[in-house]
Amino acid sequence: MEINILYTKFERFWHWTQMALVVILLITGFEIHGNIQLFGFDFAVRLHNTSAWAFIGLTALTIFWMFAVGHWRNYMPTRKNFREQIRYYTSGILKNEPSPHADKTFDNKFNPLQRIVYLGLIILAFPAQIITGLLYMYFRYPGNPIDGTMLRNVAITHTVIAFLVIVFLIIHLYMTTTGKKVTTHVKEMITGVSDHAITEKQELTQQISDK
Repeated sequence: MEINILYTKFERFWHWTQMALVVILLITGFEIHGNIQLFGFDFAVRLHNTSAWAFIGLTALTIFWMFAVGHWRNYMPTRKNFREQIRYYTSGILKNEPSPHADKTFDNKFNPLQRIVYLGLIILAFPAQIITGLLYMYFRYPGNPIDGTMLRNVAITHTVIAFLVIVFLIIHLYMTTTGKKVTTHVKEMITGVSDHAITEKQELTQQISDK
């Protein structure tokens, strides 16, 4: 039996480490804002800043890896099956219809909507969150050039993006349950192996048979 590898070891390391850091950043962020009390304010600030630097390092490493191995192609937007994917998410999934992107490959693992969302996180949301976080952190030091109005706008932007990330996490967690089994997609990200993915050899054979 041919094993279909869908996610590499680095991808899985990146995914789970990023998830842990995002959760820590969200929890400590809420505590810094005074919404919850868990670690204590001083420790929450230190943990938030440390996790932020770790997140920046992980993001930089991941972007380098994407371009080094050509994985960035998985995130490029495509119009193929775009309308079909929207129809699937709005109605087809409720009728238990098969996904238009059921046969995933290592070099084509994300559907058109996933590509847009993930690319938006990588090139828009995460950089904006990092920049506003660094600006807010920089404001704490003497001799900073940031006035109160700018600081307030930076804080608001940072918080709004955090809530958008929460919305993404909720939707993402729900989507992990929409596989053949509730645990199918989570298992894929743990083992890297997918029962639904097809190898490059199988894809080429399928393309030839379709001609």
